[in-house]
Amino acid sequence: MQDNNLKFNKSAIARELNVDRRTVDKYLKGFKKKAHRDKPSKVDEFKDVIQNLLSSDTQVFHYKSVLYRYLTDNYGMCIPAPTFYHYIKSVPEFDDYFRKYSSSSESGTVIRFETRYGEQAQLDWKESIPFILADTGETINVNVLVLILGYSRFRIYKPAVCMTQDVLMHLLTESFEAIGGVPKVVLTDNMKTVMAQARTKYQNGKVNNRFEVFAKDFGFEVIPCKAATPKTKGKVESQMKYLDEIRAYSGQLDLVELYELIERINNRVNNSICQGTGRIPIMEFKKEKDSLLPLPHENVRNQYRIRTRQVKVNAASMINVKSNQYSVPRDYVGKDVTYQIHDSTIYVYFNTKLIAVHPVSTRKLNYALDYYTDVLATKYINRSSDEVREMAKHNLEIIGGIYE
Repeated sequence: MQDNNLKFNKSAIARELNVDRRTVDKYLKGFKKKAHRDKPSKVDEFKDVIQNLLSSDTQVFHYKSVLYRYLTDNYGMCIPAPTFYHYIKSVPEFDDYFRKYSSSSESGTVIRFETRYGEQAQLDWKESIPFILADTGETINVNVLVLILGYSRFRIYKPAVCMTQDVLMHLLTESFEAIGGVPKVVLTDNMKTVMAQARTKYQNGKVNNRFEVFAKDFGFEVIPCKAATPKTKGKVESQMKYLDEIRAYSGQLDLVELYELIERINNRVNNSICQGTGRIPIMEFKKEKDSLLPLPHENVRNQYRIRTRQVKVNAASMINVKSNQYSVPRDYVGKDVTYQIHDSTIYVYFNTKLIAVHPVSTRKLNYALDYYTDVLATKYINRSSDEVREMAKHNLEIIGGIYE
């Protein structure tokens, strides 16, 4: 019609298409409908927070899922996960941040296998996670022992500052007690605290004498994987990504709070649907528990514990350890607590909960500033928290009781 210099009959087109005449006019003038609406995302209100977190010098987020959970837990974000992931991918600077942590998929065929009730557990360490303590500013390397039951996928996470053989056997003893039994086989890698000689393609390897005695006392068989074959214990290897959430809290927590975080992650994973089985580990564990081997007598288990002593918290919120005093939170005044000493560190527990950590010291009085401030606040209830904290620092400087 344009070629023959004829005019459009807009009214006729509108009647034929059952649309408004003005709509026809709009399209004839070149209007094109957008493929997507310019609708702001609900995640936009958290954009500044996300930028600050991803540019932090201390906090690290290896996975978008870790950032999503951190915002949900600490900023009250209530947005569906797929919406959040799509938003992160749509913002180039955010997408680039996570790309640097993504790894290419490994080549090679993976043969999946399953085990029967109580048959096998897989053991490994999540090693040397750098973590800055909020109270002291000190950087430590956190290690987490991971034990996972092969059938139910029920996990036990046990944090530790070091990975000595004494600590390994102590944590395994606690883990077996936590599940109420012992698996028939423990599949592990060639860690030196277990193996005297590594298993390779050409040799069977040899369990070291002390760990072999430990295994016999508990009744399980140790089966090491061949060196450089992590897929053999893929069930426990797959757990390591959950523990990368620890990096997101670097510089935000003290050691006690870090241990509490690891316990929360452990409980959450055990109560979530396992991607490998489609079932909830804690529900499947109820079926597997009765098939585990019985625990050895308590006298046998006690041989492998790091020695535990019981003390009462005095009115000053302190405990006595080898003639020196160490502070604990004031909530435990008058209560019986236990402590362990290993690797020059005192770990104080109430029941099974870690409540305080102190370096072994030669001082008579050893206060953690936060604990002392909390006690002082009960006396000066009309003072602000900043005033009380300054008073606490002044007092501790005078008595020389604060440790660095």
